Amino acid sequence: MKTIAICSLFVLFAMVAGLVATTPAAYADHPEVTIVPAAGSGAPGCEETADGCYIPSTATVAVGGTVIMSNTDTAAHTYTSGTPDNGPDGIFDTSLLMAGGSFEWSPTEAGEYPYFCMVHPWMVGTIIAEAEGADDHGDDGGELMVSIADSQVMGGTQIELTFSELHVNYDITATQGGEVVLQETNQHAMESTATHQIDAVGSDDNPIDVEVVSLGIGAPGAEADWTGPTGTVATAKVVPEFGTIVMMVLTVAIISIVAVTAKSRVIPRF
Repeated sequence: MKTIAICSLFVLFAMVAGLVATTPAAYADHPEVTIVPAAGSGAPGCEETADGCYIPSTATVAVGGTVIMSNTDTAAHTYTSGTPDNGPDGIFDTSLLMAGGSFEWSPTEAGEYPYFCMVHPWMVGTIIAEAEGADDHGDDGGELMVSIADSQVMGGTQIELTFSELHVNYDITATQGGEVVLQETNQHAMESTATHQIDAVGSDDNPIDVEVVSLGIGAPGAEADWTGPTGTVATAKVVPEFGTIVMMVLTVAIISIVAVTAKSRVIPRF
């Protein structure tokens, strides 16, 4: 019985692991970007504007590309990686850039790099470094890959989206039998995956239709700077029969464990 229980658990873990969806990595093609301070940013107020205190407030560059930090303002500024709350993190620092000065930095790893001005801490910005090599996102070009995986959970269905790009803004809608069972708008994916819970379970006769619509790629609240394709990027019919199998295996595993426990209590009586 112990062997049966162990095997049942092993099968359960293997099947659950099989629910995880993977997609090929996508790559960016942003070889160079220039960032300048907003005019007059030496005094508070720029942080309340749509453009922010550094322009662009969120800049995207390819790994190995060049970020040009130029001071076109009349006041001296710094571009210091980190945040005003936690201080510098040591990734890059221009030191004090006088008017007309500039500094260049090249990211070696993909990721998000927040930065601020040591002299004027209300000035904050973000640099997004993407793996180099892919097509740039334009309104008429570029391709956003989105895969949809599903698994049945207690009382409903869990949808997992896997994006080929970070910072995707999107709407997701799910319908079943002509009825909307999930509608979430203006979603923002900070990571490469996002999950959504649907209070319904699909079947062969009554599947759940899922649609993901891209609104653009970029920081939330900065729609004017969003890039990438817009419109429907992924659809799927969800019939999570696999989740039912997992629940059956889980039941078998629990029964096996109970049986082993019961038997172990009987042994000392012999």
